[in-house]
Amino acid sequence: MDFRPSSAQQLLISTAREFLRKHSPPELAQRIALDPDGFDGSLWRRMAELGWQGLLVPADLGGSDGSLLDVILLVEEMGRAGAPGPFVPSAVVATLTLRLVAGRDDQKKRWLPAMAVGERIVSVALAETGNTLEVDRHGRLNGRALFVEAAHVADALIVAARDDGAWRLALLPTNRAGVTRQAQETIGPEKLSAVTCDAVSLTAADILDPDDAGWEALQAGALARTAEMVGAAQRVLELAVDHAKTRVQGGRPIGGHQAIQHACADLVRDVDASRGLLYAAAWKASECGQAAADIAMAKAYASEACLTVARRAHQIFGAIGYCEEHPLHLLHKRILAASLDCGDVSQHLEHVAHAIGLKA
Repeated sequence: MDFRPSSAQQLLISTAREFLRKHSPPELAQRIALDPDGFDGSLWRRMAELGWQGLLVPADLGGSDGSLLDVILLVEEMGRAGAPGPFVPSAVVATLTLRLVAGRDDQKKRWLPAMAVGERIVSVALAETGNTLEVDRHGRLNGRALFVEAAHVADALIVAARDDGAWRLALLPTNRAGVTRQAQETIGPEKLSAVTCDAVSLTAADILDPDDAGWEALQAGALARTAEMVGAAQRVLELAVDHAKTRVQGGRPIGGHQAIQHACADLVRDVDASRGLLYAAAWKASECGQAAADIAMAKAYASEACLTVARRAHQIFGAIGYCEEHPLHLLHKRILAASLDCGDVSQHLEHVAHAIGLKA
């Protein structure tokens, strides 16, 4: 097992860090977070010019046919910069769902090339929690899905709905009659919506043959959210250490006090341990394909450890860390939101327990 990035991956990391430093500074993330629309189309198109949205798209459909590990390294940099945009739901979960769908080349050719170049955004409503979507006996979709990210700017949604007791996936254009989207207030920077379907007609072309595609894509989404948390926690660590070195109190930097040194050491431990589990899971998923337990372990650990990093950093910074002008609160909210998406701690710990043979 070799965690060292390849030369191409090192180039991806360095290019992403420089691009995000220049085009996605903290001021942009702050502005987007306060903007009701919550989306920067210019930044999204610039990302597409670098091929980021097409990393998981097959080469014959206009993408670069990259690996999941490539995406994880990129999303870690995006988390570090607090870059806004629906990258994880569209470029990771929705893209993988469409890529893994069996026997529907027409859907792949219709959506993936446009998604790869940033012309279309597809979000997802796959979680069972808050999802009451059902297909009635006339083949129409009714019900509601809560907390759907970027639904207000999405061209389509991949939704999970009950059909005769079983879950079925459908690719639902957001402009179809009967589909309404209502913004929901949350503490995170992501813009979430409640999507309501009222007798929405479904055609044969809308139905996806999942072949476990939805489950595999959600696992990739959980891994991407873990990378986002690790990147954000890394930035929190950097800010906290820099503050400890430069904030003078009582005639000397606060970093000269052993209590602050111990706190910073705890931050390093939590970030490095989270990153180690993340890379192990990403490597195994890319090389072996089967890494459900490793992904669950990484997501569960990072969700708690990275939140601990953010909370401890607030103690190091004091009052300034709670001000909207400071980036710490945005990073904290991003970590908290990512810890709940694609499965929370209890769900992933339950999966780990089953994987090692524990029973309730």
